[in-house]
Amino acid sequence: MTTFRISEAAALLGVSADTVRRWVDAGRLPAERDEHGHRQVNGTDLAAFARAQVEEIESGSRSSARNRFRGIVTEVIRDAVMAQVEIAAGPFRVVSLMSRQAADELGLEAGVVAVAVIKSTNVVVEIPGHERVAGSPSA
Repeated sequence: MTTFRISEAAALLGVSADTVRRWVDAGRLPAERDEHGHRQVNGTDLAAFARAQVEEIESGSRSSARNRFRGIVTEVIRDAVMAQVEIAAGPFRVVSLMSRQAADELGLEAGVVAVAVIKSTNVVVEIPGHERVAGSPSA
């Protein structure tokens, strides 16, 4: 069973460790103490909590896209035709290229809250620290 320390859970959820502690203290996120007295969150419980958080945020929208990253616009670079928009969404950086007209109509500038909605047919999934890909022969 995979378990995460409070700081690891916080990094995965894109919040502070204090926020995770408050959720645990309030009973919103189950946690147990390890042999050293440190709180740990079961990976299955963390996944269920993360899914519930996403569903809560998405409940007001209707879209076929499921990959939604809410964040703050950190930079907008415009030229005559195009704009490059960068969004910090938790620990993630999302960069979008769009027409300058679209960026202007949305009022995109540093400090604006925005949601990056990503619909992709090609998604690469990696597991940190694992160099061998499942199904490939070992080196």
